[in-house]
Amino acid sequence: MEKQIFERPTITKLNPGVPSKHGVGTVIAPMPMVDGVKVDELLDKFGSPLYIISESTIRRNMDEIKRAFTVRYPKVQMAWSYKTNYLDAVCRIFLQEGSWAEVVSGFEYDKAIRNNVKGEHILFNGPGKSAAELEKAARDGAYIHIDHFDELFLLAGICQNKNIEARVAIRVNMDVGIYPKWDRFGFNYENGEAWDAINRIMANPKLKLMGLHTHIGTYIMTAEAYRIAATKLAELAYNIGNKFNHHISYIDMGGGFASRNTLRGAYLSADDTTPSFEEYAEVITSAIINSQIKPDKLPTIILETGRALIDDAGYIAGTVIANKRLSDGRRATIIDVGVNFLFTAFWYDHKIHPTIQHSGAVEETTIYGPLCMNIDVIRPSLMFPPMKQGDRLLITRTGAYNNTQWMQFIATRPNIVLIDKDRNAHIIRKAESVEDVANNEVIPKHLE
Repeated sequence: MEKQIFERPTITKLNPGVPSKHGVGTVIAPMPMVDGVKVDELLDKFGSPLYIISESTIRRNMDEIKRAFTVRYPKVQMAWSYKTNYLDAVCRIFLQEGSWAEVVSGFEYDKAIRNNVKGEHILFNGPGKSAAELEKAARDGAYIHIDHFDELFLLAGICQNKNIEARVAIRVNMDVGIYPKWDRFGFNYENGEAWDAINRIMANPKLKLMGLHTHIGTYIMTAEAYRIAATKLAELAYNIGNKFNHHISYIDMGGGFASRNTLRGAYLSADDTTPSFEEYAEVITSAIINSQIKPDKLPTIILETGRALIDDAGYIAGTVIANKRLSDGRRATIIDVGVNFLFTAFWYDHKIHPTIQHSGAVEETTIYGPLCMNIDVIRPSLMFPPMKQGDRLLITRTGAYNNTQWMQFIATRPNIVLIDKDRNAHIIRKAESVEDVANNEVIPKHLE
């Protein structure tokens, strides 16, 4: 067993504030370190704001999900969801942990190849694949997850004209008892569309049906929905075996597992309501094992989990720019982290911590970003301690989607650092400059 780094224990004084009719006040604990590295020192060295990613947390989350599924099922394969965070360093950590790549565009496909993922370890999802991208994926031996009949016919024509074969699956949408239904993507289970697609694929010698795929939604907080989805896919797999004597290689359950970020407007904290990996694993594996599929024909379960593996590993450190009072008397704190860098602030109540000890007194506060736009709100309302200009803070659980949906808007994007298992900080994406932003612009001759 690898020797763990000793971390000195600390004692933190908790100041609950003045009791009221609701009980004791909110406790906002300081968070001075990430993985034993001082946040203030990182900001001094790399600038503010600053993205921080914890390699140890990623690897720990991977260990947990793999353990939850492999103790319950004999064949499990992880596939990292590139759209969740496609920083090369992050993707390579998941590759080291045994993940394949799940991509939804030609850009992400090329990213995966760049990160040394073999073509036969790429799952190509998405409704917008071009003819050139389909041909490339077929020649590379990637798994092409067909989304609609037009794509099916396009791929069939490519394979016929180029005399190549393609390894394919179909994406299946279905009623799993949650609202809204995700029926935009894939072939519907209930109306027979999925079975129609399967019959057409099986009738085409150039298309090799390898699996079935579903992605029932995002941030799914009821594990039972996955039991329904896995049961329906297992029934399809069994019927394929019965009719065609063909046993698919895998059932891809997609992603959608909830992280421990709390959604805006939620009554309870996600720490209390998010299903565990064990809960997701129990319903999915039970549904497939208890189906009519024979034990020696059980397909591999593929998981495209993204958010639940990376959210906890990401942080954004920032600095207080100013404080002011709003017209209703509430305090407003302006920080240098805007929604251009923290896109998920639109739907999460991110936890925010000072990096230094404070008095314990808190009051209702709105946290604004620095952008010249009214919607630049990081937290519309939270009980927060008074912070002075120049004080530092840390926003937690920011690892999913912020580095793929962020925008160069009003300000250039900052450094991103990775803290490795030995507590060393590495820049994995350099801060942008004006030159970086303007590099692809072209000035017409009459404006020179």
